[in-house]
Formats: sequence, structure tokens, C-alpha cells
Amino acid sequence: MAEEQNITPWEVSSAKINEEIDYEKVIRQFGCEHFTEEMRRKYGLDHHFFKRGIVFAHRDLGVILEHARKGGEIYLYTGRGPSSKSMHLGHSVPFLLCKSLQDTFGCKLVIQMTDDEKFIWKDITLEQAVQYGIENSKDIAAFGFDPKKTLIFSNVKYSHNFVGNTLKIEKTISLKDYNKVFGFTEASKVGQICFPSKQMSPCFPTSFPTFLDSNALCLIPASIDQDPYFRLARDIASNLKCPKPASIYTYFLPALQGVGEKMSASDNASSIYLNDSAEEIARKIKKYAFSGGRQTVEEHRREGADLSVDVAFHYLRFFLEDDAELERYGREYAAGKILSGEMKSICAEVVQKFVLEFQKRRASITDELMAEFFSDTKK
Repeated sequence: MAEEQNITPWEVSSAKINEEIDYEKVIRQFGCEHFTEEMRRKYGLDHHFFKRGIVFAHRDLGVILEHARKGGEIYLYTGRGPSSKSMHLGHSVPFLLCKSLQDTFGCKLVIQMTDDEKFIWKDITLEQAVQYGIENSKDIAAFGFDPKKTLIFSNVKYSHNFVGNTLKIEKTISLKDYNKVFGFTEASKVGQICFPSKQMSPCFPTSFPTFLDSNALCLIPASIDQDPYFRLARDIASNLKCPKPASIYTYFLPALQGVGEKMSASDNASSIYLNDSAEEIARKIKKYAFSGGRQTVEEHRREGADLSVDVAFHYLRFFLEDDAELERYGREYAAGKILSGEMKSICAEVVQKFVLEFQKRRASITDELMAEFFSDTKK
């Protein structure tokens, strides 16, 4: 039997080790639409995630951006499941995307910290989950969001505020449907089964009556593994008398060990954390990053690198903003003019710069600023 790639909210792996995720298959499987260059140009989406196809799929993006162009209110919704003290490099992707969209459209943003989810799924205490959420919230604030237009909230401490929508969702969806979408079994914890309704509730503006207009349309930037929640939210939106949420989906930032898996916060060897030192970043990339280079220098000079599986080059696609530089590195690496070790050194420098700039902003985050982010009375 042929191996299948596995993409769920809790696990991501390709069919074979060090084989890229088949994103065309994902689009067909999940029923999304392709994000196109025509859409990018039409709506002025100039961030390099859009230009390089890192944003690759969507649901109703055109609908929500047309609404915004006509003066209608839209808001962004994304989240973070806090399972470690620091976020890692892969976690930065949706927040960089949200920052670009908030700057472009001047829209509000709600950020859900799913500390409840991590307590239920991970071997950590509730107190640890909440504390990780507090620390990760400071990481998120360091991406530069407008605190007057951004609400960060902990599910443990805040989700009672939208329990009305949560109950409506839970009354609408059968356990059979949940099991089909999320793969729950008789061995699943009750808390695991209850959680998806909490992740769906922020898709609807009525969950935040003191922060959002009830007619605002929701746009969700996320990794494609989160699609089951939002696909289901779209299916039941009419039952809540709310518009369907729209979504845009990005490629995964691969784990250091290979492009067939995403980074995991619980695996130190697979991840670069946003609190890693410059030395640790360089060490991890040089030691662990899977290379698309050839076995010998002679073979590499003759055949060039396989960019599709080279982790260092993939990181450049995400974090090197200069398009001309990226194109030159890719061309010369594929032609064998740049060696694998040289590519890893280039990658380490780019990632070090990104993380250092982040850490400087993170160090300036104050308790007063965080209190503003956690306040939901900013209409």
C-alpha cells in the first residue's frame, strides 16, 4: 500500500521522508482554491509570502477583500497553542502575515491562545499551559501589531465570554461529524472533543461584542493543517446567523531534519526558537538542516543542489526579503556554484538577523503594553 501524507491539526508528515508536502493534493483534498498572482496584484498584497507563493490557497479571499474595498469592516483571526516558553521560527509565519494584512487594511485582529488545548493534549499542568500562553503572548506582541486594534486572549481566562456561540456550535454539530472531521475515537478525552467549538467561535464577530462590529467579516491566516476547524465553521455559519469566515493558507516552514515535516515546539532538534542565541542558531542549521547538496564536491559542482529538499534554501524563501538575492542564491546553488556548507552559512546569517531583531523588540515589551493587548474594550 502506498504511503500517504498526513495533515491534521496535530500531525503533519509527507508520504516519504524528505519529500515535499504535495500542496496540489492538499488543495484537492481540502477543497480550497489556488491563490493566484492575479489576486495578489488586484488587491495590492505585496508581502513576499504572497509574491513567492508561500500563501498558496484560500477560501473566499476575494469576497472579503472586495468587502474591505467597499468600506466594510473585516477582522483577522489567528492563534497560538502554547506548549513551550518560547515560540519557534515556524510560529512566526502567520503573525508576519497578519502584521502585513493589518498594515495594509487597517483592520482589527483577534489572537486566540489555546492554553486549554495544550493542557488537554500535552503532558503539562494547567498552570504551565497558562504561563506558556503569557510568555508566547509577549512574543506575539513583539511582531509589532497595533495594540489598539489587536486583542490577545487566553481560552482558559476568556472563552466564557463567547460561550453562547460555543454552545450554538456544539448544538449544531453531531459527534459523528466531529469524529469524521477530526478523527476522534472512543479513547479520545472529552476535553479534546469539546475543544474544536472553542476554536471555531472566534470565526464569528458576535463572539467579541465589545471589540468587533457584529457585521464584520472574518479572514483567517493559518497553516493548512488548521483548515478542518474553519471548513466546519463555514458549514455551520448560517446556523449562527453569521457570514462564513474566509481563510488563506501558507506552506509549512519545514523542520530542520527535512521538508516532509513541520517544526515542532516539543522537539528542540527540529526547531529554531525565537529565544535561541546566534551561536545556537548557527549550530542547529549547520548540524541538523537537511541538505539538497550532493555527496561529493565534484558531483555537486556537476549536478548542482536539489532546492526542493534543501531546508536552508527553504528558510531563505521565508526570511530573506530581497527577491534578487534569493533568486541569485537559488540559481547559483542549483548550478553547483554555491556549496551546501556555504548555503547553510548564508541561511544562518539571515535567520540570525531576523531573530536578533525580534529579540530586541521582545525585550521592550512592557506589562502596560500587554494589558492593552488583552483589553477587549477598544472600539
